[in-house]
Amino acid sequence: MYLTNGGGMSEEMRCQKLSQKLGTEIKPSQFLQAHTIFKATAHKYADTPVLVLGGKDDVLRKVAEGYGFRKAYTTLDVLAWDPTVWPFHDLSAEERLSTKAVNFSQTRIGAIFVFHDPRNWALDIQVMCDAIQSAGIIGGPYIHNQAKPVELVFANPDLIWRSEFERPRLGQGGFREAFGAVYKALTGADYPYTQYGKPTTATYDFAKRVLADRVGELYGMPQLPASIYMVGDNPESGALIASAADVHTDESDRVDIAGANKAGWNSVLVHTGVYEPAEGPPRHTPTFEAENVEEAVKMAIEKAAGEQ
Repeated sequence: MYLTNGGGMSEEMRCQKLSQKLGTEIKPSQFLQAHTIFKATAHKYADTPVLVLGGKDDVLRKVAEGYGFRKAYTTLDVLAWDPTVWPFHDLSAEERLSTKAVNFSQTRIGAIFVFHDPRNWALDIQVMCDAIQSAGIIGGPYIHNQAKPVELVFANPDLIWRSEFERPRLGQGGFREAFGAVYKALTGADYPYTQYGKPTTATYDFAKRVLADRVGELYGMPQLPASIYMVGDNPESGALIASAADVHTDESDRVDIAGANKAGWNSVLVHTGVYEPAEGPPRHTPTFEAENVEEAVKMAIEKAAGEQ
């Protein structure tokens, strides 16, 4: 099974691309992106207006609609409705074509879902602050004691990620911190949010259910094997699920490999991503390290065979 904090497109599209790259069929039932877990909460907001942040144009709006969000809007929709919301960005022709005509002065936003890394941090942070401070009515009066605050949900906690650039790039975790700092500067308070993505307990539990279903698909009995190995490249995000144990980590453990190790999971840290061995040993020691995924898989097979 593939579990990634990436995203930005549908699972079907990502599996198609991955299958072509690897030369073997990858099914959506084998693939979990950071925002796949939103499928499990879509029913709660099926008919509630929500903002979908991240990705290019309205690609993730379509993904959200596929999950069951029937009233999904983007910050580009907001800018098309009123360009003075953020006068420092003019919509391109392509962006304008992707927008929906919505009167946000009469549309109460019930939740904000950050599916993927936003393309325009400034616009998105401004719209988030507007919606949150005015109880969902963008441009409305600020309401300090709200009966039903706008829910805020992030899909990926990773501060950095590895791109083709020489050094790691800021990820959705960086955007979350930027929003939090701006909001606190405006209001003097922190804004509560729900965090999904590796290595949160909710994402691990969701992955376990999907993995059990996958085992059932292959062998006729939906259950988890006794031991699971997960390969990751980010020692800080703890890109690892490694056992079937039902363990709930505390706040200090849930964002790094330490939590996985504490739970007795087998974590494999590879040297082909965010982690750079030249900078010293990882702050949180994995079960073992490997140069790349191929080596990690071979080591895991050998270790599992030795346990039988």
